[in-house]
Amino acid sequence: MKSLIKENRYIIYTLMLGIYLVNIFLDNNILLYTAGIIAVPVFVISFVAASRLFKILGTFFIGVGMILFIVSGESASQIPIFLTSNMQLLAFLAVLPWMNSVVHAGRFDRKISQLLRANVDDLGKLYARSSITSYLLVCFINLSALPFSQQVLQDNLSAVSKKLRESFVSRTTLRAFAIALAWSPMEIMVAITIDATGVGYVAYLPWLLLCSLLVLAIEMLWGRLEFKKHPYTPANQQIKEESINWKTLLFKIIELFAALSVFLTAVLLIGNWTGLNFILTVTLVLIPFSFCWALVIRRWRTFRIVGWSMWKQRTTNMQNFVVLFLALGLFSSSLNETPVLTVMQTPFEAAAGFPLAILLLIQFTYLGLSMVGVHPIATIGILMEILPPLYETMNPLSIGLVLITGGLATATVGTFGITVTMTAQNTMQNPYKITYRNMPFALLYGGMGTLIAYLLL
Repeated sequence: MKSLIKENRYIIYTLMLGIYLVNIFLDNNILLYTAGIIAVPVFVISFVAASRLFKILGTFFIGVGMILFIVSGESASQIPIFLTSNMQLLAFLAVLPWMNSVVHAGRFDRKISQLLRANVDDLGKLYARSSITSYLLVCFINLSALPFSQQVLQDNLSAVSKKLRESFVSRTTLRAFAIALAWSPMEIMVAITIDATGVGYVAYLPWLLLCSLLVLAIEMLWGRLEFKKHPYTPANQQIKEESINWKTLLFKIIELFAALSVFLTAVLLIGNWTGLNFILTVTLVLIPFSFCWALVIRRWRTFRIVGWSMWKQRTTNMQNFVVLFLALGLFSSSLNETPVLTVMQTPFEAAAGFPLAILLLIQFTYLGLSMVGVHPIATIGILMEILPPLYETMNPLSIGLVLITGGLATATVGTFGITVTMTAQNTMQNPYKITYRNMPFALLYGGMGTLIAYLLL
């Protein structure tokens, strides 16, 4: 029975989210309530399968949420409605595999990964190549880029000492991952922040790109200087002699960015036409766009096979985020109905005359909570309820920049986070070592976002 439920979780997730999305267009309270009712058994099923960390987070937010709900004096009939408040985020996560699938089907990832097999003489040059390669891959296939890049590097560096290999792989891939997501419209931290602050994606884009490229340049120079003293000899001599068709590679990269530009244009136009928020617009545009892109590049059959398999697998394994977002929905909705929110806002309002202090407080709240296993999405779920009163006295664009960069910086140091845990498993190293190794970068990345945000006040 347990195995049967596990294999078919994607069906009940799709049913719940499908009803929710249909309600967006029909604005039918019965449909919304139905989605909320289904969310109750969905939460239980997901909780059983969730990891220990997300069970703790889910228990905390559900427990505190229920206490706040009782304090609010709301009718128990409102609980299903409260559970639906973050379903748009789950729908957003559920459609992302289709974009990853078209990139895989078009073999864009394989072409770009050739950069990792280029003829280089030392690890300093390879570090710069690895950073650029991981950056490009993450822009389009998000989390899937991590195991892919790490495996290629592990194979290429098998002749290098274990300590040096661990440091190289965990630094270059994780840091490029965090940097690349800063401006990606398919990154959930970006999408949440856009809707929370009410500032359009176009307003964020130049500053997020500036921060991303500045930090990438510093990181590449940093890594090159540190690793250039180590000669590089690939385990397979054929790799060293392998040549790159730069014309084909450049064409593939241009094609990827052209597709992303068309996607962003479609999201902005449809968002303005329908009046839907950014998260819902991306959710609704992504699947038809991916299908059309697969047809244009004539990879429909491969896309269909890869896409179904990847979507089914990723959706089935969404249990951690289902637990977190449903619990956060009850917590945040209940919090808004109580005076507790006003109390939590007091320290931020007291520091309203010191905007730099507020920006630093946001950055280090992320960093501190990530050290004890709190996911940045859980952190932003709390902050987005506390910060809105400050939008009247501070530029919400500045606050949003720190919400994005501060949250993404933790992807390199969150000891119990998915990215660090995945890297630790892929490279067989202690996650605390990864945290220690990447802490200077996390401070640099978050600090750069805070600096740009402060200059925009």
